[in-house]
Amino acid sequence: MSFKDLPKEFDLIVIGGGITGAGILREAVRCGLRTLLVEKQDFAQGTSSRSSKMVHGGLRYLKEGKIFLTKAAVEERCRLLNEAPGLVEKMGFLWPVYKGESPGKHSLEIGLTLYDFMAREKQHEYFHSGKFLLLTPHVRQDKLIGGFKFFDAQVDDARLVMRLINESRDLGGTALNYTAATQILRDEENCAVGVAIQDVETGETFTAASRAVINATGWWAEHLFPSPVEGLHIRPLRGSHILFPAHKLPAAQAVAFAHPVDKRPIFVLPWEGATMVGTTDLDHKDDPWQEPAMSRRELDYIMDGIHGVYPSLQIAESDIISSFAGVRPVLSRGKKDPSQESREHVVWVDKGLVTIIGGKLTTFRLMALDALEASEPFMERIPQHKPGEPIFAPVPAQKPRDDKGLTAQAWRRLYGRYGVKAPQLVEEAPEGALEAVGDTETLYAELPWAAKNETIRRLSDLMLRRTRLGLLTPKGGEEFLDRIIEYCKPFLDWDDERWEEEREAYLELVQKAYSIPA
Repeated sequence: MSFKDLPKEFDLIVIGGGITGAGILREAVRCGLRTLLVEKQDFAQGTSSRSSKMVHGGLRYLKEGKIFLTKAAVEERCRLLNEAPGLVEKMGFLWPVYKGESPGKHSLEIGLTLYDFMAREKQHEYFHSGKFLLLTPHVRQDKLIGGFKFFDAQVDDARLVMRLINESRDLGGTALNYTAATQILRDEENCAVGVAIQDVETGETFTAASRAVINATGWWAEHLFPSPVEGLHIRPLRGSHILFPAHKLPAAQAVAFAHPVDKRPIFVLPWEGATMVGTTDLDHKDDPWQEPAMSRRELDYIMDGIHGVYPSLQIAESDIISSFAGVRPVLSRGKKDPSQESREHVVWVDKGLVTIIGGKLTTFRLMALDALEASEPFMERIPQHKPGEPIFAPVPAQKPRDDKGLTAQAWRRLYGRYGVKAPQLVEEAPEGALEAVGDTETLYAELPWAAKNETIRRLSDLMLRRTRLGLLTPKGGEEFLDRIIEYCKPFLDWDDERWEEEREAYLELVQKAYSIPA
């Protein structure tokens, strides 16, 4: 969208196109507010495409006494499972218990019982070693006395952001990527009354007025508004993951275990046809505007964990498909151990500028409601929150009748990611595009759909966020690029020279930030 097509006035402007900003946009539009969201990079380019892909309450938060945080997250997990099937899916977890090692059977039993109580359903079970090994035969058997099975949920985090944004646009909301907020505009009483914005590619500028502005920029939030609380600041913490082919590290269900060095929980997760392992928790001190990347130290840490729990598989670095790193916007009062920092969120209000920081992917909706509530005093018309209504537009319970040859599971996945637009995506698919890309679950048809409908500015937008092929295939999916480009060419106004530039830039990015660190 060109700025000349933008209205000059909005009820609300949201800065930040990650999960928090997207959730605020969705709730604001549902309340009838004229809302603009701007994101300096691509939607979900920051932490919101780099999470552990889990929608969960967080067992470890119970250990830290964060009962209310865990309860809220468990309730939101249940809501999302009901509202977004195919996008948020229930996933079984296994946790082995070893003699003399922490966490022990008793402490896990207490935590999982509380977890079930919050979900209002018994969802965990203990198995002795013989039966447990039938569920996950490759785990270390030495000192194994048994293990627990419980349930959480999984998500494609970047597609969650895009579904929120797309459905907000369908209801009249405006969302612009690669659009920087260069200045918060204030009146003579120092109240926020709008935002100056600039297209980062073209340099085009625009001034948009609003009743209130919400700063939802994650770990960049203090660049717009410094903390008003003495000693309380954002502590950027990096979490990294690696992905393997499923046949190299088989995981029909997720496996959680305590890392042998520091007893932090590590997860082995089946995801989109691959197996993902993570995460780490380290201070991130690199340039905030550069793509974060896994360090050698983190890779060694995760590999040590894998070798400790899967000694018989002889997993090697050469088996790794890709790596990725994300930076958590955690609020800190200076604790030494990153894993002890709170994952709760806070809201700061300064004369029409509302800043929201912290939180978890799972609780994005609660954060959105808190941010909107803090914005209400600055609105001429107060939005009517509807907390009991689904956040997503409902989709059919069954796949439509068609002759495209897609399975019920493929339809479920498409509906989860594209909502009511899924049948249109299938109907408009180019010839031969309703087949999966390599060993992934992604259809070729998803790429031209994104190119046409989801404001693509870079090839990396297509490969790393609209789809996850850059993570799920070797060398960022280089072997599939020719076919992908042919499908997408009709929908992107790029000449052959631009396509070649995009290819080179994307593959350089994959090598720099998504490969095995040297």
